[in-house]
Amino acid sequence: MMHHLYDGAKCMLGLDIEPKDLTLVQMSLRAFVIFVAALLMLRLAHKRFFAQRNPLDMLLALIIASTLSRAINGSAAFLPTIVAGFGLIFLHRALTWTAVRFHFVGRFMKGSPVVLIDQGKVDTEMLRRHSLTSNDLMEDLRLNGIERPEAARSAILECNGEVSVTKN
Repeated sequence: MMHHLYDGAKCMLGLDIEPKDLTLVQMSLRAFVIFVAALLMLRLAHKRFFAQRNPLDMLLALIIASTLSRAINGSAAFLPTIVAGFGLIFLHRALTWTAVRFHFVGRFMKGSPVVLIDQGKVDTEMLRRHSLTSNDLMEDLRLNGIERPEAARSAILECNGEVSVTKN
């Protein structure tokens, strides 16, 4: 019975043929299965993963997308690729668990915020160090309703790349 199921799945998904020989139906079924698997992976991931608020989350999203796409187009083995995706999700959970418990791990993985403006004074060295121009900083200030740096108590480059601003 299991052998017949496996043979049917093998035929429907084109598991034993070259990528160039995959049919439209096989490619569509592969995409469907990968979609369902990816949905399960996302449900297993932490909710904050969806926000991609730090480099670790963005890296994981890129790697999973790249990995799973190979299962759809046939350039990688189908089942091992899905298993690798789940492995990456569990690795992410383990790393975030570790980062919560050990501050230095969290700082390494996520980075740390950087003060760009303190009491209205712009730290030009920090701007330069983080490849930001004064125009970039002014844009972030304007988006927060501030016309000039002196009107900001602080501006902080957060770990996710956004600049948070506190008005005087």
